[in-house]
Amino acid sequence: MRGLLLCCLVALATCQSVRYDLSLNDKKTYEYKYEGEVNFGLGMPNVAQSGVKMACKIKIVGVSPQTFILQVSELAFEEFNGFQGKDGFLAAPKLTQRIAAQLVKPFMFDYTSGHVSDIRASAEISDTVVNIVRGILSFFHVTLKTTQRIYDLEEVGIHGKCKSFYSTEENKETKDMTITQVVDVNNCREKAAIYRGMATAVLDKVAKQKGESVISTVRYVYTVKPTAEGGIITKAHGLEQQNFSPFNVKGGNLKMQAMKEIELLSVNDTAKAVADGPMVSKGSLVFKFVTEGADVPIMMQNLEDPVPKAIELIKQLAEANKYHIDSATTEDTIKLYQLLRVIPFEGLEAMWKQFEGDKEHRRWFLDMVVEVTDARILKFLETRFQAGDVTESEAWQTLVLAMDHLQAIPELVEMAKMFLNMPFCKSNLYLWHTVALSYGSLVYKHCAYNTPCPVSAVQPLLDMAMESLKSGNEADMINALKALGNAGHPGSIKTIMRFLPGVAANPVDLPPRVLSAAVQSMRLIAARDPRSVQGITMSLFLQKDLATELRMLAFMILVDTKPSLALVSTVTAHLQEEKDLNVVSFAYSYLSSVARSSTPENHFLSIACNVAVKILAPKFGRVSYQYSKALRMDWFNEDFLIGTATEMFMLKSATNIFPTEIMMKGKFFFLGRILQLIELGVRSEGIKELFASGIPDFKGDLSFSDFQAIFKLIQNWEILPNDKPVLSAFSRASGQEWFFADINKAFFQDIIRAVSPSAGKESPLWQVIENLQSGISWHRTKPYLIFEVRYFQATTLGLPLEISKYYESVNGITVNAKAAVNPPLTDRLGQLLTSEISLETDGFIGFTKDFWVFYGINTELFQSGSEFKSKTPIAIPWKFSAKINVKENKFELDFPPCTKELKLVSVSSNMYAVSRNIEEPALAKMTPIIPNAVDSNEEDVRTGPTVVRQDSDQVLTPNTWHPKTNMCAESTIYGVGLCVESELKREYYHEEYPLYYFLGYTHMTLKVVPAQAIKAVDKIHFEVNAGPSRHPMSARQLLDTLRRLSKEATQGVRLSSNSSASISSHQDLDSSPEAVFTIKAFAMSSDKKAEGYDSSIYYTPEANKKSVQMIMSQVGEDTNWKMCIDTIVDAHAEATAHVRWGAECQSYEMSMRGATSHLPGSKSTLKAKVHWTKIPETMVALGRRIESYIPGMAFFLGFSQQNERNAKQEVSASVVASSADSVDLNIKFPECTLSRHAIPFPLPPAAFQQFSVSNSTSGTQQ
Repeated sequence: MRGLLLCCLVALATCQSVRYDLSLNDKKTYEYKYEGEVNFGLGMPNVAQSGVKMACKIKIVGVSPQTFILQVSELAFEEFNGFQGKDGFLAAPKLTQRIAAQLVKPFMFDYTSGHVSDIRASAEISDTVVNIVRGILSFFHVTLKTTQRIYDLEEVGIHGKCKSFYSTEENKETKDMTITQVVDVNNCREKAAIYRGMATAVLDKVAKQKGESVISTVRYVYTVKPTAEGGIITKAHGLEQQNFSPFNVKGGNLKMQAMKEIELLSVNDTAKAVADGPMVSKGSLVFKFVTEGADVPIMMQNLEDPVPKAIELIKQLAEANKYHIDSATTEDTIKLYQLLRVIPFEGLEAMWKQFEGDKEHRRWFLDMVVEVTDARILKFLETRFQAGDVTESEAWQTLVLAMDHLQAIPELVEMAKMFLNMPFCKSNLYLWHTVALSYGSLVYKHCAYNTPCPVSAVQPLLDMAMESLKSGNEADMINALKALGNAGHPGSIKTIMRFLPGVAANPVDLPPRVLSAAVQSMRLIAARDPRSVQGITMSLFLQKDLATELRMLAFMILVDTKPSLALVSTVTAHLQEEKDLNVVSFAYSYLSSVARSSTPENHFLSIACNVAVKILAPKFGRVSYQYSKALRMDWFNEDFLIGTATEMFMLKSATNIFPTEIMMKGKFFFLGRILQLIELGVRSEGIKELFASGIPDFKGDLSFSDFQAIFKLIQNWEILPNDKPVLSAFSRASGQEWFFADINKAFFQDIIRAVSPSAGKESPLWQVIENLQSGISWHRTKPYLIFEVRYFQATTLGLPLEISKYYESVNGITVNAKAAVNPPLTDRLGQLLTSEISLETDGFIGFTKDFWVFYGINTELFQSGSEFKSKTPIAIPWKFSAKINVKENKFELDFPPCTKELKLVSVSSNMYAVSRNIEEPALAKMTPIIPNAVDSNEEDVRTGPTVVRQDSDQVLTPNTWHPKTNMCAESTIYGVGLCVESELKREYYHEEYPLYYFLGYTHMTLKVVPAQAIKAVDKIHFEVNAGPSRHPMSARQLLDTLRRLSKEATQGVRLSSNSSASISSHQDLDSSPEAVFTIKAFAMSSDKKAEGYDSSIYYTPEANKKSVQMIMSQVGEDTNWKMCIDTIVDAHAEATAHVRWGAECQSYEMSMRGATSHLPGSKSTLKAKVHWTKIPETMVALGRRIESYIPGMAFFLGFSQQNERNAKQEVSASVVASSADSVDLNIKFPECTLSRHAIPFPLPPAAFQQFSVSNSTSGTQQ
């Protein structure tokens, strides 16, 4: 019994001496085998992939109980680029040697209770190598709780501060413990990730709920062996998987899979201490990003000695793109950006000294140096401005781009303040505007990454605003307020309030344009501090004694704050009592538009607006369009996570029919963000005074007579005030105002004087004509990095994952011209009206846009991933001679014959698996993800063998699609043709929609090609003669025949019994036909016999009718082809067109008719009908092809379709004005009818005037 008790006590003591809590013995040396691998691709067979693999041995040696040294040996680095099952990993010995040179040096780290901290290494060790070590050490960073089997906690790891979910299980036989850790890297509180280039794209939280573009999972499995000293990790496996798509990941995605393993080889007593040498702290286990902007993911080059390389590259680019855009060289601009970003300030100065004397090289350098996005570009510009060795135009162009692409970090924001105080920056009005606006934009981007954003960043602009308010300088107030509007800083609210009546502590009496700028300066604050902006804008909106324009602007900003249902209800209640019809019309139309919105940002607001519209519609649903209006049109696709929106605003007041302000802006929705595109605005200032008392003879139906009345009134521009702008205009991009200007009376005076017939040699136009007579040659090239959007994220391997988008454009124009004036000018420009002007010119205009999307690992040592690359060149060359004779109303144009192929537009793209390393940059591998074995030229989809996905039982069937088309339309008369070529290669799975649209080879081209002509063409001649001219009797006879046939055809194209009276025959058949003008298009040959077409337009004056006929005849031997068109518009707003063509206009025939009806008690209606008697087979085939697309397009556009038999050989449509801002559309085809109700569409006031009067029994009178 005593023996048994003794055995139990010994066993108990033994159990209690074994521990699982993780620790390392500082007297021991631990040796492990480590292997890590990352792959990128679609995760599908027969699709190219790329990847890297790294294997090594590591030793961990103790220095003290809490300090250890890591040593790496036997490193092997391999790259993969190709197809799984066909290709394998290949060793990269040079790169292995370069990485090993740093990894062999010792790394020290602190280790306590299973947690790694304070990694130290030699100062020369790069952050990239330290990150690889972090990936290894992260295996030893585990939180083990022996009292709980399942637990979760937030902890710091290589991905940042994220939540981890643990589960533990003990093996009863071996006593080993298995720990499973899952890290939620999608919702980290402090994630090891960086965004760049997205500051102006506002986050859309609702869109994020509809789908993500990136989803990651991270899982670790550890095997822990218990010992008396603590648990030892004997084996561990890590797996990180990520799905990425430019759209919604649920619809197909690119995949990243990172795996790593570690296995214990031995544990031995430490024989001797390890020599560590001096070390510096490299930080914690959290991944540290290498912030060098030179690590461009889409290319790799040797960056040593960059100055001469950059100089040579600028020279090459300037020369290659001097007369046209060389698409083969445009990608080198990215190489140049990369070189410039590693050149020190002194190198940039040296390059400037070399290039400043050469106009072409100087322009290229200034256009490219703006992509040095740190302190060097600010110092470079400071030096230029202080020296005054750049022009004002060069200064503002360079500054606006440099500030736009500058890193918005605190140090650079502080440094950029110096431009606000430089005399040079204030030497030119537009340069000063650019400085203030650009600084405001920089503050906005700074605040996007720093919350809360320090007021010190925006303080200079606040000071400018207060100083301008004290001085009462209108221009300075507007400039400061617009800069504050760009900054969008919530701390500027109090300053902006000082400019607003009824909100400011002290009464203010400021000009309307200042008040407008003040209200609009809150447009970006609306998203950052919506509560404050709501309070201010509601206060302004409810002040009925304020100017109408100001109240509408306030309402516009209020909507930007995304008000709640309660706030919208409050607005609705006040609108019901509103007397100002402009305010009512603006608010109601805006609420109506937002109620129909389908974009995620308005998901909740549209519901509130829908309720408001239903309440307001009985009273304000038919307010005339002559009042202020707001219109929004948008769409959003959840599969693509993409959408667009367009908003238009017209602000008017009761005292003036001319709009006070007109604005238009567009938005682009993508990947859960909202990017504001181009925004334009025009504000009428002094010009309103021309229209203050109305427009004489203005009817309001926007007829030709209305435009004549407006033009007559504008001729009185001399009465405009001298101290006010006539018009003001502004432009914004990405929500940031970059340009605004006032157009004053003097500007109009200068233009009128310059082009006046009485102007002499003092006119600028005279100098232009003299230069043209001497011959001019002008060229400009403008490279521009449209955007560089980059996202960095840590991976479990300690390698940086990058998702980047680059969009670069190289634009160019070349003009060579020489003119002659006969007789020459002597003393005034009016002599041009009696002279013949000849012009010979050639040149080029075009651009090439390169676009990349990179998804992979990007370091300064190597790159591996998937890359989408597209190129879109547009090239329009020209060469022609022209003659203009104003006195004879004659214009001639001669083109040389087409002798070579000219590509006008081309689009090409492909997706690649890419591998690059710095030791062998010239041997970079780019394998198209779709194998080249796909060679079918059929358009049919071919189904391949089925595949079972490895991670599920799902059976997948790939489809191969390889259509090639080549369509040409050639003219044997002119010897020229227009061709469209296209080729696509796709191998996809249906569940990858919509991603598979873009994964594969794409090429499309539109080009002009030479064609076999009937006769050799010397030149192609166009001629236009305006004015009455006599024609032979044959033309008279043909016209008489055309009139008779038109009368007969009209009877068969009746629209309805309610339409206005049908068109009768022409009343005066004996009237002499007069050609208003003639058009000739001839191919001229050496035998002087022309081939081509001769067209004449005839106008026959009749009472209450406008009748126009056209006769087009083919000119040449043995041809009688003609086309005859007769159009009639009568006083009853009805129009008909009768078209016949073929031999003597007898082969084919069709008629068209349109009419409006507006009978009392009915809605305004527009009806149209097309009827054909006989048409060519090509048109029949085209019609059938269009008909096949009708069901799909109808569904996509929201139409309902009814299959029913309608009139044959006829298509008719009716548009019914159902409300003041919407229409109903009905289209009848021979086999079906399409209809859609309440289509948003602004209507002129006349469309609703009669209807609203006859049907209004209550509510607002129109």
